[in-house]
Amino acid sequence: MAEEQKNNPLHGVTLQMMVEYLVDVYGWEHLSHKININSFKNNPSIKSSLTFLRRTPWAREKVEQLYLQTKRRMS
Repeated sequence: MAEEQKNNPLHGVTLQMMVEYLVDVYGWEHLSHKININSFKNNPSIKSSLTFLRRTPWAREKVEQLYLQTKRRMS
């Protein structure tokens, strides 16, 4: 199984780690412009964002894509 995951750039990265990283890099306001979801706009918090993202596959996918793009750009 480790062989299957070695090329997965998200292996070992939790959704919470991704959101916290993106908030650190962009801040809530800029992040809400990059990914248009209410949990990033109205009273944003890690907890409310995680709740929404765990139930909403399309939004989680956008967060994962932005996380990967940002990590590549920052490297």
